[in-house]
Amino acid sequence: MSLEENKALVRHFVEVVQNQHNLDAIDELYSPDFVDHSGTASLPGIEGTKVFFSMMFVAFPDMHFTIRLQLAEGDQVMTYKTFHGTHQGNFLGIPPTGKQVAVDAIDIVTVKDGKITEHWTVSDMLGMLQQLGVIPA
Repeated sequence: MSLEENKALVRHFVEVVQNQHNLDAIDELYSPDFVDHSGTASLPGIEGTKVFFSMMFVAFPDMHFTIRLQLAEGDQVMTYKTFHGTHQGNFLGIPPTGKQVAVDAIDIVTVKDGKITEHWTVSDMLGMLQQLGVIPA
């Protein structure tokens, strides 16, 4: 696949899975041997990703990502994006606060044969916890 096709696949993931909350799309977009290196999922592979996003959709039912920048080289795509949501459900043991958050994140994924095979992420969790009022600013 070309760099542009890899970037389009990742944009499709952001729109369909993260913004439309369609967990079923993960099965078509991810390789069966997918590995998440970010440490955010409680289970390995595709199932861990589904559990993670299920929790996020409950905690932030209006969750939406805006892509700010996307770069590709070889089989990797880096996406800088901002997460927006209102904390309306349990999140990491934090009861709902009703507060809105905006959190920057950078994802790097590897794409092979038209499927997402690996994922790394860096996000501003400190900023998110401050916005939720759990940690002083």
